Amino acid sequence: MKQRGEKIAVLTAYDFPTAQLMDQAGIPMILVGDSVGMVMLGYPDTRSVTMEDMLHHVRAVTRAKPRALVVADMPVNTYNTADDALANARRFRDAGADAVKLEGPVIEPVRALTAADIPVLGHIGLLPQSAKQYKAVGRNPESVAELLAAAKALETAGVFALVIECVVASVARQITASVSVPTIGIGAGPDCDGQVLVAHDLLGLYPRVPKHTRIYADLGDAMRKAFAAYRRDVQEGKFPGPEQSFS
Repeated sequence: MKQRGEKIAVLTAYDFPTAQLMDQAGIPMILVGDSVGMVMLGYPDTRSVTMEDMLHHVRAVTRAKPRALVVADMPVNTYNTADDALANARRFRDAGADAVKLEGPVIEPVRALTAADIPVLGHIGLLPQSAKQYKAVGRNPESVAELLAAAKALETAGVFALVIECVVASVARQITASVSVPTIGIGAGPDCDGQVLVAHDLLGLYPRVPKHTRIYADLGDAMRKAFAAYRRDVQEGKFPGPEQSFS
């Protein structure tokens, strides 16, 4: 897609029906993100997510048999060493994932995985698994140099693509021009080769919307209204009606 100049649309999914709908919409890459911890499991951050949490949701997504490339986020502390990365990535492959994603310039684990023919999606910029504060990256020359070096090192280590999160747009453009692999931006401006969003954000399921998100459907409001209408119908004896009853 990068070679053809086609932008790459990536979304997160954590369950069977959502993966089916995304596939029907033609989404080419689905990320089973560790964002599941906050948007589905009620955790305060991604650092609380475990391998068992992720494997559960990867299996749910891959049961939909999507044509999309399914990438599994490796949770914090599951790829501290090359051996850990290999063992845990193989569990994701057994669960049906096509590839895995690792945060940061973790070169040796990436090399070990690619040498074992396990595709790796890299991730630079803001790193939720280790970030102490959530703010844009790449605002000074030192940070820009670190980002460029990390991107080149990960490309050399064999990643097939690179997520760039919350990086100043001009810097993300520079990174995209400096590597041959596709870049997937989130809060990194329009010049990356693709974009990724958390599906719950673009569907308006939470009141607080990140700056980098556009709401495409206000399903949160629609769901509240539907639940309230159902409650009223039950309380007033309007549900179930003859159509929902057996005789």
